Amino acid sequence: MVLSKTASETTDVSIYSTFASRYVRNSLPRFEMPENSIPKEAAYQIINDELMLDGNPRLNLASFVTTWMEPECDKLMMESINKNYVDMDEYPVTTELQNRCVNMIARLFNAPLDDGEAAVGVGTVGSSEAIMLAGLAFKRQWQNKRKAQGLPYDKPNIVTGANVQVCWEKFARYFEVELKEVKLREGYYVMDPEKAVEMVDENTICVAAILGSTLTGEFEDVKLLNDLLVEKNKLTGWDTGIHVDAASGGFIAPFLYPELEWDFRLPLVKSINVSGHKYGLVYAGIGWVVWRTNSDLPEELIFHINYLGADQPTFTLNFSKGSSQVIAQYYQLIRLGFE
Repeated sequence: MVLSKTASETTDVSIYSTFASRYVRNSLPRFEMPENSIPKEAAYQIINDELMLDGNPRLNLASFVTTWMEPECDKLMMESINKNYVDMDEYPVTTELQNRCVNMIARLFNAPLDDGEAAVGVGTVGSSEAIMLAGLAFKRQWQNKRKAQGLPYDKPNIVTGANVQVCWEKFARYFEVELKEVKLREGYYVMDPEKAVEMVDENTICVAAILGSTLTGEFEDVKLLNDLLVEKNKLTGWDTGIHVDAASGGFIAPFLYPELEWDFRLPLVKSINVSGHKYGLVYAGIGWVVWRTNSDLPEELIFHINYLGADQPTFTLNFSKGSSQVIAQYYQLIRLGFE
């Protein structure tokens, strides 16, 4: 759980060590700092003993995360574990590796980039943060257009299938966007594009399609959704776009189904997120969001900070975080190659 429990909610308020040692003859308090220090070996042994009760990650096949990486990558991660990813001026090579990953992924998803043109995107803490950022970009774009037209902009909504991952519900609740869900039906457990487009109205900031449903792993029909939405936009004068949640399928479809049109080849797909740790062969904690063009990411959402050195543009929900997962993602991309 993310939320902690208080001491009153548990009967055992002490931690006991499995092994005998004069440093742990007395139990450690569970919810308070101990009065005195203990040797590093004792601290290690106590924590190691407790962690033995966790499941074995090598046997965990149920949580969408890779559980093993090559020793060379483990070594790279440990060597960079003390680097703060956000300090671009101090760690410019880490920033460069992140930018290479963004560009590789954007081109993998067929972003319309000219030779030498830089892709627009950012590394995140999993796809949940990536979805929050993409949703915020759509919301701000929609609000700006409504303001310019002199129309109300206080009731945005987003259309998804009822099979969306919980992070979409979080986005809607946290950032005050109505979530309009297309109900599933017997034998059809993904979003119906026709019903989704029917639910689109003038307050819809985007339609979210899933490439790899959490329920079944199925890919939604993004091509049909795009075609139907193009027709509706023509009739209404709206310009409702699509976000593709490719958390699970983004590192599958380009390799197994290269002919499948779901990405930036479709004109209404404005942004895509993907999880490095969902079949991407990277330990949990890395996601990516890429935008079709610069104009799809409102400039006012990008913060420019200078108190860590030179001007550093940033668009993330958090600030400090480790560099290891970014470096691990780059390792896997160059280690495995497209083949």
